[in-house]
Amino acid sequence: MIHQKYVDDYIEAWRKGLIIFNQERIDLVNQLETEVLNRNDIYFDEKQIEQCINYIEKWYFKLELFQKFIIAFLFLKFKERDKLFYKDIVIVIARGNGKNGLISGLADYFISPGHGIEGYNVDVVANSEDQAQTSVKEVYNMKEKNKNFMKNFFSWTKTIIRGRATLSEFMFRTSNADTKDGGRPGCLIFDEWHIYEDTKLINTLSSGLGKVMHRRRIYISTNGHVRGGFFDKFIEQCLEVLSGGSKRKNRFVFICKMDSKEEVDNPKLWEKANPMFSKPRSPYAEELFDTIMDEYLDLEDDPSGHPEFMAKRMNLPQEDNTVKIASWKDIEATNRPIPYDRLRNKKCIGAIDFSFIKDFTACGVLFREGDDYIWDSHQFARRDFIKEANLKPPIFEWEEQGLITLLDEPVINIKHMVNYFCRMRDLYGLDTIIGDTFRLDIVKQALEDAGFTVLYIRNPHAIYAKLAPRIEMLFAQQRIIYGDNPLMRWNTNNIVVKVKNDGNKDFVKKDEVRRKTDGFSAFVYAMWQADELLEEEVDFYLDSIKF
Repeated sequence: MIHQKYVDDYIEAWRKGLIIFNQERIDLVNQLETEVLNRNDIYFDEKQIEQCINYIEKWYFKLELFQKFIIAFLFLKFKERDKLFYKDIVIVIARGNGKNGLISGLADYFISPGHGIEGYNVDVVANSEDQAQTSVKEVYNMKEKNKNFMKNFFSWTKTIIRGRATLSEFMFRTSNADTKDGGRPGCLIFDEWHIYEDTKLINTLSSGLGKVMHRRRIYISTNGHVRGGFFDKFIEQCLEVLSGGSKRKNRFVFICKMDSKEEVDNPKLWEKANPMFSKPRSPYAEELFDTIMDEYLDLEDDPSGHPEFMAKRMNLPQEDNTVKIASWKDIEATNRPIPYDRLRNKKCIGAIDFSFIKDFTACGVLFREGDDYIWDSHQFARRDFIKEANLKPPIFEWEEQGLITLLDEPVINIKHMVNYFCRMRDLYGLDTIIGDTFRLDIVKQALEDAGFTVLYIRNPHAIYAKLAPRIEMLFAQQRIIYGDNPLMRWNTNNIVVKVKNDGNKDFVKKDEVRRKTDGFSAFVYAMWQADELLEEEVDFYLDSIKF
């Protein structure tokens, strides 16, 4: 059995109960002890390990034990050949663990005289230019702060850092595989690679590896919302490595995550996802812990942040990427009286949604009063459709309550929608109506002939991405008023929020046929222009004017 002090210290701290491991780190220890550390043909290059750690701690920050543990395996080598044991280093860890700082320190060391490999270029690759530049900027700033010493060994700009002695370069690349060849990197660092949908970029850039010794690929990321793509397949391979017996012996896998969603409610276990939280905590870790605790407590009032919190802070994305728009308790809270007397002649926005003129149509007007948004609505449907569809809700009772008009017509006549908005205009300050472009053309001319301004939403799903977090928060804060309208409550409860691959949100139906959402869709359309057209009114007092 071979030993290295940082490796031994980290494993011993876990065995003594001083730190808590998630299952993947437990599996890593088992796999190391049964397949790696028991070999007699490999060794830890202690000189390189110490030089690297000392370099990062001198010029960047004090390393945590888990970071030293990882660095040790970067310099695990074969005895008979000057060859690295691990070619791929995979680190999947929750946001806030200083991954960019670690990338910066490692990249800078790799091009330094201490590493000593000529032409050992390092490329950091990320999905966006801002993300890709992060570590290069950090190294640049360090050089600037210490330029009198650093200028003897390095030259630098804001886009590239050069090691004078080794003629090595550290630069950033963005994820556009079509315009990048492999180059001559010694090390590729893929930052936040969870968003990649395939291996095209990695394969293109990796084609240049092997032209200098000690080639490395470092994959470092939090988890994300893209499911079924490259990330999931790659992690499956990594879990096979941890389970033992995999042919991929040259892949080091360090995964930190919560073991179950139930553990998220126990902050003492958060170090499973974020090893920075292992005690004793640094001042940075204490500040980070407080930040994450604030985010966790905020979820009670803003559930829209739950998928992001689970994926990024707990490294445990939801398998089901849909969540309710609001709890039933918060939907029921919309049942507050509509203050019709105060709304008389008040500015409002009209909105309309319908799937088919043989199905449902929803119309409504939206008001803003203080922090509250008031939605007064009415719906239309064909009586024959209601009978044929065999919908479960008590539609006929809602008809008696005046919430919906059932029509004995082959199609829903446009005149019903126009007449509704004309009645609203007689009561309130209504002049603008919003709807989905795809279907609004059916009623556009009739509404404009009646004197209304008609606004189009060209891509409803684009505004859903913008509005979803806000609308979720308004429900959680109980700032939405429907009046006593069980039809609208049913519409709302039929909506779920789906997290798309890019992290944006979309409103989708629980069921395409039996769970109608027209009223809610119209409400969202109105919310699209709420801040533009519904400025909060301020009372005017004559005696406040000084003559």
